[in-house]
Amino acid sequence: MSGSRAAIRYAKAVLSLAQNRKAEEVVNNDMKSIVNAIAQSAELNQMLQSPVVRSSNKKAVLSSVFSNANTITSNLIDTLISNKRLALLNEVALSYINLYDQLRGSQVAKVTTAVALTSDLKTKVLAKVKALTGKEAELENIIDESILGGFILRVGDIQYNASIANKLDKLKREFTLN
Repeated sequence: MSGSRAAIRYAKAVLSLAQNRKAEEVVNNDMKSIVNAIAQSAELNQMLQSPVVRSSNKKAVLSSVFSNANTITSNLIDTLISNKRLALLNEVALSYINLYDQLRGSQVAKVTTAVALTSDLKTKVLAKVKALTGKEAELENIIDESILGGFILRVGDIQYNASIANKLDKLKREFTLN
């Protein structure tokens, strides 16, 4: 929990600095690339978490991987290294993205379906999300064949599960209780 609070503090500081320099969107793109790189590379994540790897080696790797990063992002990495908090980099990036979305009045709606959404369905889901929350949303489609059909919609703290697997599970529980 303390790691999360620290990550939010770093993210708020970076957002404030980015706002002062009118670079919020550029830094947001950097943060998204950091999150994607860490998610796609188990080795990078292990290196960031490892207490055995020297800070100088971590800095060299991060400098080469994120060579096109904004100065603010580079300074964040340097600050995390000097404070021995580099393991929080992914959490800080995720917190920054969330804070940036809140600032813009936007949010991410995650829709889990058994098959990919068509463009027509995407438009309908986005309209429904706007009606429910009053905010614009960016749609992220997650494909999970185990739900069999229907969908699971997550927006912030709200989750609506209309999947076939969920309905079958409810039926199973009903029959086992009786």
